[in-house]
Amino acid sequence: MSAAGGRAAAAAAPGPRRFDWRRLRALVHKESLQALRDPSTLLIAFVLPLVLLLLFAYAVSLDAKNVRIGVVLESDGVSARSLAAAFCATRYLEVRLAHDRREVAGRLTAGELRGFVVIAQDFEQRLARRDTQPLVQIVTDGSYPNTAKYVENYARGVVQGWRAALDAGAPAQAVTLEPRYWFNPELASRSALVPGAIAIVMTIIGTMLTALVVAREWERGTMEAVLSTPASVLEILIGKLLPYFALGMVSTLGAAALAVFVFDVPLRGSLFALLLLAAVFMIPALGQGLLVSTLARNQFLASQIALFSGFLPAFMLSGFLFEIDAMPAPIRAITWAIPARYFVSSLRTVFLAGDVWAVFTPDLLAMGAIGFVFFAFARRATRKDLQ
Repeated sequence: MSAAGGRAAAAAAPGPRRFDWRRLRALVHKESLQALRDPSTLLIAFVLPLVLLLLFAYAVSLDAKNVRIGVVLESDGVSARSLAAAFCATRYLEVRLAHDRREVAGRLTAGELRGFVVIAQDFEQRLARRDTQPLVQIVTDGSYPNTAKYVENYARGVVQGWRAALDAGAPAQAVTLEPRYWFNPELASRSALVPGAIAIVMTIIGTMLTALVVAREWERGTMEAVLSTPASVLEILIGKLLPYFALGMVSTLGAAALAVFVFDVPLRGSLFALLLLAAVFMIPALGQGLLVSTLARNQFLASQIALFSGFLPAFMLSGFLFEIDAMPAPIRAITWAIPARYFVSSLRTVFLAGDVWAVFTPDLLAMGAIGFVFFAFARRATRKDLQ
């Protein structure tokens, strides 16, 4: 071959593709139209957050209110009846009176009651002697450990409050305690659960949206058509994700509005901080869904992998319901790779405490790093040769 022919062949050979903004805009436009025309995408982006937040806000509660207990009043004394009335007056307990512990023991076994309090026959004598023997007996259902502790603590509180009112004329104690609860003064579980629930919802949306949409394109054969275009892999991936990033941000705003205006969760931080945290969190969420879709080109398989790799770790290992510090050391090590761990922490901070950038900055860096890893693997797994 002559030198001129070699130069002509080299000129005709395609060079490395450069990032083209016009191609990216075309891909984003095409993907946006496809998302808006797909009912399932809109359901996942807008209806699913509403349903899940309603469930988390109203069905999931750590507040033990209206707990069913029995009060066995074996004594007919005035003080015993006064104590029983104090139990009936509390709004945390739903009291059913009885005069024999055998009446409530069977109901506790059957699960109709979570515990019972026994005011014994010699209650008046013990109260008059002011001895160290217990005044009442508290029996709880240990098969529900958290509720059992609530019943015990509430029952103790009722007895102590009743005793304090009874001894109002006695000299004051030398030391008194005045508890104060920062960030959540009412200790309302909804205020702690709803911000974490937003993180769980955004995990589902980000992972499921990209996993199902891209897998559906593989099934229909349209993904091959996209890969056969002159667009580079990076342009294709970004063009795929930008519309769903926008949908995720809109969904985050809707979820935050529900939290504040419907569930009465205070937003003490700034809207800017909330949007920044959500934007950075969407990077690993969408990147994980994209990686799932490149590995599983079937919608059913992609949805299962997205559920087990996205939702379950976020629900169990993010600190949303279970304290991370109480987990075994190997499990605590795994939680460092869960993006929702950092998002849950930051959301609770921005809602209940305010803009605490000492908390936000490490969380933002961690979420960004995990998202970069997901995108790197997704880009490596996406090839233009259609093999």
